[in-house]
Parts: sequence; structure tokens; C-alpha cells
Amino acid sequence: MMKNPIIVMNFSGVYEKENFYKNEEFQWIDCKYILGTNCYCDEIAESELRMLMNPYSPYGIHFIDSGNYHYVSKLWADKITEPFSLLLFDHHTDMQPPAFGNVLSCGSWVKDMMCNPYLNKIYLMGIDEKYIFSVLYQYKEKVVWFSEKDLANKKTLNWFKNAFIKEPLYISVDKDVLSAETVKTNWDQGKVSLDTLSSLLKTILNNQKVIGMDICGECTDILESERNSKLYQTHDKVNLFLLNEFLQTAHLYHIKKSSG
Repeated sequence: MMKNPIIVMNFSGVYEKENFYKNEEFQWIDCKYILGTNCYCDEIAESELRMLMNPYSPYGIHFIDSGNYHYVSKLWADKITEPFSLLLFDHHTDMQPPAFGNVLSCGSWVKDMMCNPYLNKIYLMGIDEKYIFSVLYQYKEKVVWFSEKDLANKKTLNWFKNAFIKEPLYISVDKDVLSAETVKTNWDQGKVSLDTLSSLLKTILNNQKVIGMDICGECTDILESERNSKLYQTHDKVNLFLLNEFLQTAHLYHIKKSSG
């Protein structure tokens, strides 16, 4: 598998209007032509996506477009072949059953990951309490959660600084965990500041073993209006900030492991 550290998956065309990745070595995966991917991913679309992703490993950082495509995190995590835990920054649990059938969706992918034999724990970060209580007791043996209020508490920061998490982490960030004043997404949002997210990411990347990370939350609504160039710029800046945070801070587990 190729281990290019930066993957950009373009579903909606929004990344064509951003520049955060252009000064780095990156791999562009064009997904725009694949039908059956928006919010729900049908079997044919899933098969096509897996083929496109096949040359690449889960290591490094992956940008996966808007929250409508957050289920792609599961496809990346499915490529991990050793015990790991998922650490998810998101305003939602993404553990709701799909509206029909067993189709993979942006709202159910975390629930679907429960079947992964390598998955140990799921850490839900910044979840709105009104969402968490619908799943907490059903999956309490597998799920550890921190509400958006908890993220602003130094105790959470210290917990990740001192916690011994034996297995490496795969991190997923949905920008809808951030406040709308920080960046606007096309889903309802939390109230976490970029500074708070940054502090937690730095702590986790510095103190825990990390396999890789993905980021979603682009606002595809702005594609309909060229007048929203300021919103493109805001997302571009946040993506660049998170990219640099990862590249400068992450001590990738696969590099440590391969170097002995």
C-alpha cells in the first residue's frame, strides 16, 4: 500500500475551490462521478470507493469532504488490521440506525463499526448530550464519551495526557463539533472553539499512539453561490490549521513501529 500522508477525497467539488493542501505532497481521489454516495452509500458505490482507496493505507491524514460523506471514516478504519480505538470529534454520535435497510450512512457508520473485530473502544468527543443518551447504555461497554462541556474542562485535557491507551488511535474530526462562529457547516453544530479542539488534538497527538486522522465538515451548500467566497476561505484556513497541527505534532504509530 502507498503511504502518502495526505489524501484529499473530492465528492462535491468543494476542495477544488480550496488551497490548504496545495503546498504539500498530496494524493487527489476524485469521487464526483460515483453515484449513490450523498449521505447514504449504496453497495455499488461502496465497492467503487473501496477500489479507489485500495492503493492507500489508513496512515496519515485524509480529507473526506462534507459530513454527508463521514461514513468514509469507516472505510479507512476497515483497512486497519490490528487492535485500535476510534476517537471521534463530532457534534453527533453517528450511531443512529439508517432510515431504511442496512445501508451505510453518515449517521450510522459508527454503529456499523461495532462489528469490526479489531475495534476496542470508541471515544466520542464533544457530543451533544441530547444525542449521547440514546446510545450510551446500549453500548456502554464499548463507548467512552466526553460532552462538549467536558472538552472545555482541563480535566479532559489531563486525562488524555496521562491516560494509558494501549492500542493506537484512529482520529476522525467532523468540523460540526466547532461553533458556527468558527466555521459554518451544513449540519447543526456544537459550541467548541478551535483553540479547545487544537489543545486536545495536540495533547492526543503528542501523548498517544496515532494511526491516522480524517477531517470532514465542508459546507457544500456554498457551492450554489459564488458570493460565499469568505466561507470558502474560512474552511480553507481551518483545514490548513488542522493539517499543520497533524503534520507538526503527530508521532505516527506506523513510523514508530516500522523503525522499531
